[in-house]
Amino acid sequence: MSDNLTPKASLRSESAVAIPVSNPGYGSASGVDAVRVQHSESLTMSYSQQLSFYYGEYFKGIMFVLATTMFILVVPAFLTRPARLKAMVQRAAKRTIDIVGALLGLVLTIPFWIIVPILIKLDSPGSVFYTQKRVGKNYRKRDRRYCQRTDVTDRRKRSRRRADYNGRLFTMYKFRTMRSDAEAHSGPVLATKNDPRITKLGKFMRKTRIDEIPQFLNVLMGDMSLVGPRPERPAFVSRYQEKYGNYCNRLDVRPGLTGLAQVETGYDLNDEDVREKLRYDLKYINSWSLWLDIKILCRTVIVVLTGRGAC
Repeated sequence: MSDNLTPKASLRSESAVAIPVSNPGYGSASGVDAVRVQHSESLTMSYSQQLSFYYGEYFKGIMFVLATTMFILVVPAFLTRPARLKAMVQRAAKRTIDIVGALLGLVLTIPFWIIVPILIKLDSPGSVFYTQKRVGKNYRKRDRRYCQRTDVTDRRKRSRRRADYNGRLFTMYKFRTMRSDAEAHSGPVLATKNDPRITKLGKFMRKTRIDEIPQFLNVLMGDMSLVGPRPERPAFVSRYQEKYGNYCNRLDVRPGLTGLAQVETGYDLNDEDVREKLRYDLKYINSWSLWLDIKILCRTVIVVLTGRGAC
């Protein structure tokens, strides 16, 4: 290239890049000669053009860096993972359905809260409600902490749980269907068919599932869900865990007012019934979806109306 070329002529050569400077913006690229021309022409640019240039080149760049930094430092990592975000949304939707359904259930069953206590008192002596400790969801996903140290086997003298029930204990509420001293001598035992401990009114309430109505309160308190594996007593959980090995996998989710096992089978009468229900509970957990919950709720209405599976 000749040294006698003017700046404009040199811009036409293959080694130079020129861009218009009348409308500069963020992200524009320019060559060495173009920068020289841009600098010389910027002296004649209007204030609005200069403001537009600095806005595009500096302000947007600084805001981009700040926004990126805030995203990295503030936004939780799981929100950037579609699968975990979807699961979180589904859990929130399930909890919303639980609250709405429990409130609706309490409103629709107001007459039972008035009539059933009177009938229970007339039928047999004792309290109207029956409370019992049940094992709920296991919120502990690992033995101690999420971040484990490999050089120490046990850093605490004891677990924060005084006794490990494999899940969190809660008080479950029911209308009483048995005599007040039903387990005074026998201890925790399963109900049997034509169980003599069940009162006359209790048989009707078990058949129609009216005795489960107070558990809408457990759903509102967050101890239970509308749909899930039925909660069991601590003594039975320990016993079945030793017998079946994977029984405590039921505790990965909140226990339910109804469940897949309840619409497919009836009350537990023996260990074989427990094994069958365990199979349905694990199937529900592994294939859970909101649509499955809706189908189970619809089938529960049929079970209540027909009295199927009662003992």
